[in-house]
Amino acid sequence: MRTLKKIAKALLFPHTGVLICLVILSAVMLIYSFVVVGTEGIISYVTYTLSAYTLTAACCKTPDIIRLIKRIKQENRYIVRLSSDAHLRVKLSLYGSLAINTAYAVFQLGLGLFHGSVWFYSLAAYYILLVIMRFFLLKDVRGRNAGENLRLDLKRYRFCGVILALMNVALISIVFFIAYFNRGFTHHPITTIAMAAYTFSAFTIAILNVIKYRKYQSPVYSASKVINLAAASVSMLTLETAMLSAFGDGSEEQMRGLLTTMTGAAVCVFILCMAIYMIVHANKELKKIN
Repeated sequence: MRTLKKIAKALLFPHTGVLICLVILSAVMLIYSFVVVGTEGIISYVTYTLSAYTLTAACCKTPDIIRLIKRIKQENRYIVRLSSDAHLRVKLSLYGSLAINTAYAVFQLGLGLFHGSVWFYSLAAYYILLVIMRFFLLKDVRGRNAGENLRLDLKRYRFCGVILALMNVALISIVFFIAYFNRGFTHHPITTIAMAAYTFSAFTIAILNVIKYRKYQSPVYSASKVINLAAASVSMLTLETAMLSAFGDGSEEQMRGLLTTMTGAAVCVFILCMAIYMIVHANKELKKIN
């Protein structure tokens, strides 16, 4: 009886290193099964069994994993500093997003020059506007701490609102091409599922950060999080087109056009409302200071 308990405990609570290897192996085998082998066959059935066991073991190890993460968070000095320093978090976030947006802008602009396509020029314009906003915010964050020059922070906040309003021109062009010319983003179904998981996570985090960073009373911090929320909203639109392309059967062209038009219009109105609020709020606060 004791032997059976030991075996059951070893199976349900494997070593963390073993569990990590199982997760990686299960992920690789699932991708191989879906892409190469298909959903039927011995390899696929073995993959499903291994994945089910890995998920069960991961659920059993969840309390230990949570305790490990908490201990690392409390003992690692870099993580302690990052969790307690909002200024540093904003700065690192702006650095990372600026680098990614710049790469995307250059790539889409290059495609536009190569193909002579307004579609790629519209995408390039969208990413260039994101780069401009994040560049000016990073310039302020690098030079000083939040609240040292409230007047300048409010002007930067208003500037981002103006750029968000201009961004709607590029977004309207993108929505027009998606709806009228049936352009969109096409990916493999597995890639689309991964995009969905990332996009919903990014959108949720963006909403929470907009609410969370209001307590710092910093227009620069708030502007950086509003930009993330705007970018996440556009990602929801691109995800919708990718999912319709990946999982649609091609027989619902009118419905696809209607859905993308409605979603695109909602995203444009949402971003325009945020832009108007930022401009009006900044002008109101600047008048108080004057």
